[in-house]
Amino acid sequence: MGSRDLPPSGHETDVSDGIFPEAFRTQLDQLMRMRRDVRRFRTDPVPEAVLARCLSAIQLAPSVGLSEPWRILRIDSDDARKAALKNFESANAEALAGYSGDKATRYAGLKLSGMRDAPVQLAIYCDDETSQGHGLGAATMPEMRRYSVVTAVTLFWLALRAEGLGLGWVSVLDPDQLNRDLSAPQGWQLIGYFCIGWPEQLFDSPELERLGWENRQADLPIETR
Repeated sequence: MGSRDLPPSGHETDVSDGIFPEAFRTQLDQLMRMRRDVRRFRTDPVPEAVLARCLSAIQLAPSVGLSEPWRILRIDSDDARKAALKNFESANAEALAGYSGDKATRYAGLKLSGMRDAPVQLAIYCDDETSQGHGLGAATMPEMRRYSVVTAVTLFWLALRAEGLGLGWVSVLDPDQLNRDLSAPQGWQLIGYFCIGWPEQLFDSPELERLGWENRQADLPIETR
């Protein structure tokens, strides 16, 4: 995948004082509201050029010590996709068994994966053993590398949404089994399995909220010390 064309380092933009226009800020707010985790996809293919543009957003993400620890496996083969789907179905059944009563009924009705339909599927990892960055910032908090990858995923997610695409983050998985099935290198830690494609519908609210699984907090909790 190629990188997005960027202005040279230090290049001045036409945004004075780094403050973006109100119209842009309004659109950015709308983009974040429309980001949403997608589980229902159309099967139309995603143009490679569009996918490449979105993936290039990962390289704009901050990373501890400039370690850039993100690693990506593209899951294209039938065998790899079948193994990942089997993994999800097994983990999902186990999760369902942990609920009872109304919560079990609600859980059983949730669609928690778009793995059967999503045309693009990626497993994104953190390389915990990377030498890049020389350990800066990770010696005391090694988990910062993984947080860096999550930040990169967030930028990728927003770039996809801006192109009209959706992303579904599948976390109901056995990561160790998935690593074996995908022959992931030792030292790579799974951050998530991602389904990508054109959403069947667009929403500005979480599906889990719409289906009554949980309610969002009305306010952001902040404590003072």
